[in-house]
Amino acid sequence: MKILNVYRSAPTDDTKKLVEIVCQDREADNFDLNVDSPDYDTLVDKIMAADKTICWW
Repeated sequence: MKILNVYRSAPTDDTKKLVEIVCQDREADNFDLNVDSPDYDTLVDKIMAADKTICWW
């Protein structure tokens, strides 16, 4: 299962630990929305390639 982690803000230590637990033994990818100009086309491609997408605040 491939998981995409989308970060709305910089991940805290707690968020990093949760991501580590959720993605353990799974293929994972990340996308940051907290940049000046997020590439939404890339985000859509990554969502379509993933089996599950998790948004982190």
